Amino acid sequence: MTEYPGRSKPGDRPFKNTPAPRAGRRPGSRRSRTLWWPLPLCALAGLAAGWMYGSFTAPEYAATSYLVAVPSGTTSPATALGFAQAYARMATSDSTLAQAQPKAGLAPVRLRTQVRSEASPDSPVIAITGTSLSATGATDIANAVANALSQSSTRTTKNTGVQLLLLNEAVLPGEPSSPSGRLCGAVGLSAGALIGSLWLLAAPPRRPRPAGRAEGPREVV
Repeated sequence: MTEYPGRSKPGDRPFKNTPAPRAGRRPGSRRSRTLWWPLPLCALAGLAAGWMYGSFTAPEYAATSYLVAVPSGTTSPATALGFAQAYARMATSDSTLAQAQPKAGLAPVRLRTQVRSEASPDSPVIAITGTSLSATGATDIANAVANALSQSSTRTTKNTGVQLLLLNEAVLPGEPSSPSGRLCGAVGLSAGALIGSLWLLAAPPRRPRPAGRAEGPREVV
């Protein structure tokens, strides 16, 4: 009897072939791709938040006036340098702010939050910086506190041997000192990308499912 290939013989049991897995598709590849979504999402959220903060926040201006401690008589320059450090701390005291209040136009409590002072460690120079939402307000605050501090030192020159002289008055700032919307957006973008990267590093790794093995013909009883 002639046998034809592909035909079952009488008495053979039927069998069913298991379909082989599709090529070009690894199990778990979709899940591994979705793990990267927090990085761009956090970066875009940081960019939007930073840009909105820089664009909708009122700009702030800063103006600085400078004082110099001058020794009188037999006072040494080192003594003047030490008194410059002391007078810099006195710039935000209650007595100095109360004396500067009329020219600054602000209450001492509020004036303390809008003025800062610092002294150079190498030279007897004191910087008085005033901040305000307007350029004129920042200039008035810096000059008012500097004049008040200079007048206070003049009254005690006989005892300290040091006098504060106005070295340079504050002038109107030409542009705000607060960061712009572009700079805040760049900072927010960097912060968001950093947070997204940390999330990816801290997230537990997900192992892909093992690929199914192709099974041979399985007989059906």
